[in-house]
Amino acid sequence: MAGRLQDKVALICGAGSIGPGWGNGKATATAFAREGAKVFAVDLNPGAAAETAEIIKGEGHNATSHGADVSDEGAVTGMVAACRDAYGRVDILHNNVGISGRGGPIETSLEQWERVMRINVTSMFLTCQAVLPLFLEQGGGAIVNVSSLSALKAIRPELAYATSKGAVNALTINIAMEFAGRNIRCNAVVPGLINTPMVTNAMKDLPNREMEAMMAGRDTLSPTGRMGEGWDVANAAVFLASDEAKYISGMLLHVDAGLQHNLTTD
Repeated sequence: MAGRLQDKVALICGAGSIGPGWGNGKATATAFAREGAKVFAVDLNPGAAAETAEIIKGEGHNATSHGADVSDEGAVTGMVAACRDAYGRVDILHNNVGISGRGGPIETSLEQWERVMRINVTSMFLTCQAVLPLFLEQGGGAIVNVSSLSALKAIRPELAYATSKGAVNALTINIAMEFAGRNIRCNAVVPGLINTPMVTNAMKDLPNREMEAMMAGRDTLSPTGRMGEGWDVANAAVFLASDEAKYISGMLLHVDAGLQHNLTTD
């Protein structure tokens, strides 16, 4: 069904891509636009946001790009104001910003812990805090956060990242419950093993053979025998942002081919 987000204004944080291909945010921004949304594409890298916006406009849809560090309160305030200046309102907030953080409790430094928490969790707190008053003023809105299966399943040692995504789940549920009676919904997409530029970029310094082995290993871990792609996450986000999900809030929607049901990931 086309037009599921017709004339909605979607503020998408993390709409760029770290490299060639379709990351979750870039795919989501494009999918939202194809469903009729006016997309305000935000990324720490203004060039990456602009690239996504140009793709959307090249397909005949409406998009504006904006550079902002969403872990900075002032930048978030400016971002929301710029979106309102461009489109007059905000109907959908999509939080896709996040970084990885490898290492267990012994290897993880305090600096790394605090950086992961600020970028992965504090950014979502700040963006939600800035947008929720607009939703109340407008009479409703939808928030879609991007979490991770790592919050629920120990796939590898990544204490800071996994903990941050657990916090994203808690933030999502608490906002959903507080605003359920005011036509404001908050849900999260929980991706499993997804093949994105962020994944390949993390392996860029490895020899080709070792990188290929690691990617093959990720495919093998999936119950389907292959990783998902950014479009799988994007399609789930479109649904949660649309009126088709008007009676869904506080949902942690897994996009992982059923990996959460595996007893082990060995």
